[in-house]
Amino acid sequence: MNIAKVFNNNVEERCGFTVTAHSENARLQVVTLSKETLDTFADLIQNYSLQSLEYKPFLRFAVADALDKACDYQLGQFLVEVMEDRERAAFLVEPSEEAAALYEDSEAQREFFVILSTAISHLIGIPNFDAMYGKYYARFTVKNADNSDSYLRQAHRRMELHNDGTYVNERTDFVLMMKMDEKNMQMGDSLLLHVDDWQDLEKFYHHPMAKQNIVWSAPPSKNVGYSIEHPVFFEEDKNGKPHMLFIDQFAQPQNMQQGLYLNEMSESLESDTNCFNVRVRIGSMLVVQNHCWLHGRDKFVAHEGLKRELLRQRGHFTR
Repeated sequence: MNIAKVFNNNVEERCGFTVTAHSENARLQVVTLSKETLDTFADLIQNYSLQSLEYKPFLRFAVADALDKACDYQLGQFLVEVMEDRERAAFLVEPSEEAAALYEDSEAQREFFVILSTAISHLIGIPNFDAMYGKYYARFTVKNADNSDSYLRQAHRRMELHNDGTYVNERTDFVLMMKMDEKNMQMGDSLLLHVDDWQDLEKFYHHPMAKQNIVWSAPPSKNVGYSIEHPVFFEEDKNGKPHMLFIDQFAQPQNMQQGLYLNEMSESLESDTNCFNVRVRIGSMLVVQNHCWLHGRDKFVAHEGLKRELLRQRGHFTR
């Protein structure tokens, strides 16, 4: 693949999909699936229900193979290449305008979205069990009013930049976030910052606290009944560059030094001008390499009828 070609505004034509760089940041690869690809995929999976995928994990690989087959087995290879390339390591999968125009506001359509996201996730790895929802994926809704115990469903505040998987004892290499439905929405874009673009990276990576274990635990809604310990900079990749695991909500500092380090880090991340917004349309999904991208969400404009349904999968690589 000609990386230079993908890193500019040119559209690269592939079998069943196109690739271009996102307008706000060329690291993020925009993968547009054609209507023909989605129609072929729908035909190939017509005998698979969402319930069958939940009950039989091997069928999740069958739907992944069906999507790859619809793209002449070029899609899976490309997505793995992106995830393995730290310079990119993120992609936005979208339907073509022609395909998106035919989407319906129905549960059947949303179940198709779950199956499509399952195909994408299993082309790059395996999703972990999501204890919050009790399945290999989670569906949740953001509304105008909320009294939950974390920022996940709170619409009127910014969800700060973070990595997922900070409070679980399983590896979380990737995060997939899909928009299932929304009504009366303004703003609320996804936020992204690549670790290498963080202007204060060297300051915090070489700080005395960078490799010190910190306690992490989640509130009751996450259904994880234990705490774990690990540093913010818990490992380096194959080229010696840092991988991160940080979230401000669930860190439990045990002394003044840890507390001040985490607070200063959070303030630095939130003020970094290299953070950029990504608009995710209905039926689209944003997938990031979790350890070299931080993600968050901008706040929404208040509206009594505000509603957004999201899907999340997070898991580990298998190649």
